[in-house]
Amino acid sequence: MLRAIGFSTDDLSRPLIGVGHCWIETMPCNWNHRRLAEQAKQGVRDAGGTPMEFNTIAISDGVTMGTEGMKASLVSREVIADSIELVARGHSFDGLVLIVGCDKTIPAAAMALCRLDIPGLVLYSGTIAPGHLHGRDLTVQDVFEAVGAYNAGRIDAAELQAVEAAACPGAGACGGQFTANTMSCALEFLGLSPAGANEIPALHETKDAAARAAGARAVALLREGITPRSIVTRQALENAVTSFAATGGSTNAVLHLPAIAAEAEQPLGIDDFDVICARTPILADLRPGGRHVASDMFVAGGNALLMQRLLELGLLHGEARTVDGRTIADIAAAAHERDGQRVIRPTREPLRAHGGVAVLRGNLAPDGCVVKLAGNDRSEHRGPARVFDGEEAAFAAVRAGAIRDEDVVVIRYEGPVGGPGMREMLSVTGALVGAGLGDTVALITDGRFSGATHGFMCAHVCPEAALGGPLAALRDGDVVHLDVNARRVDVELTEAEMAARLRAWAPPRPRYRTGVFAKYAASVAPASLGAITRPPVS
Repeated sequence: MLRAIGFSTDDLSRPLIGVGHCWIETMPCNWNHRRLAEQAKQGVRDAGGTPMEFNTIAISDGVTMGTEGMKASLVSREVIADSIELVARGHSFDGLVLIVGCDKTIPAAAMALCRLDIPGLVLYSGTIAPGHLHGRDLTVQDVFEAVGAYNAGRIDAAELQAVEAAACPGAGACGGQFTANTMSCALEFLGLSPAGANEIPALHETKDAAARAAGARAVALLREGITPRSIVTRQALENAVTSFAATGGSTNAVLHLPAIAAEAEQPLGIDDFDVICARTPILADLRPGGRHVASDMFVAGGNALLMQRLLELGLLHGEARTVDGRTIADIAAAAHERDGQRVIRPTREPLRAHGGVAVLRGNLAPDGCVVKLAGNDRSEHRGPARVFDGEEAAFAAVRAGAIRDEDVVVIRYEGPVGGPGMREMLSVTGALVGAGLGDTVALITDGRFSGATHGFMCAHVCPEAALGGPLAALRDGDVVHLDVNARRVDVELTEAEMAARLRAWAPPRPRYRTGVFAKYAASVAPASLGAITRPPVS
């Protein structure tokens, strides 16, 4: 059967290296995957292996945002990891090169590698270039905030259309330190991606060479007997979390890195993020909390320069190994800083003293939730709850001008089970910022946030409302208090009042009774455990 499609006896005597990618005609994020796959395959051949190309799916967070389709995004992470595992096991590949782009493809590939534990690596296809309008750089974040500004009457339809038309100028994943770039950076620090390869922008002239080198390196990993679980140690995971903290990255990392750790059978929980963020300053001045885009960081000196800074502060495990054969300390020692760059700050001049998130608990989140600190100067908020059973209702209220200063917007039944799929709330958070409310309201949800979200926002509330978590008991007007310094999120109700309300509560009917969403809801773990899917406990 393999002869029938052109493989020779010589081809089949060599190691078989699967070259998997996520090309799909629904987004710019993965648009260059076919080209990069050809380059990676050539690298495999040059190194003495035989490449076999295969593909998997991808769901665009940006395209599906604010719609029912957004429920498919986090679900797709599990489907992608499962599909890579199935192809690799089914066809007995000796090694893997996995080319990834949009958000969920990156952790999914790392999860599959750790699950399979065969030699291989992950190559990010690269960030998009910034758009330009009126002398300023644009990202997809600007589009969602422009929608809010338009609804608030702050800009007209022509300006909104101009922002939308200019924001995304070509191939590549969203340009800020949103989820894709957060996770691509984390995978270099984790050691599963070759140093310096992920940060090369999608359309940069050196990206093809990086893909060829990745193909060759996968063959070398096989010959050297280096497998993913030998790379993904507890120390490597701490390095990855530190990169997230130091770049003010997406809160989605708090779901994805524990999921990768679970596949590698290494401990990593949400409290580890709180500890590491508390000791790690934000050194990368990147959107949404800062000024620059990911391609600016590449020009400034990239991940190697950030590693160098963090090693100076004693915040990395420099001895951790990576798939390119060097340690983190080796990579940092070879860093080149561009003269005059201001993207990666000196250690004595951090953007913020505290990393990107904190973990809160309280009577609204007994099992924890995540508050985003990057791009937000507030540490406390107290105000009346405005409770919405789903994202659409909350967005409609913002659009109608029904949200006021000091309100606490509560969006429930959007968790892993309740959604199902834990939608991102960028349409709501972007609309709040665009309406000028970003500095005066707070938001709490059992859903999650886009990496482009900024403001005083609290997500991943556990237990979720659909499972009878405390959010299910909230009513309009209840006073909610968030206190980052105390690590608390509470509603000002007595324990007896909360218990009485929950006794009277009835779970909502499942939104899907068959198909992939129903299967996901039946097998997904809480957000505090990475929202991984797992077999039922007998």
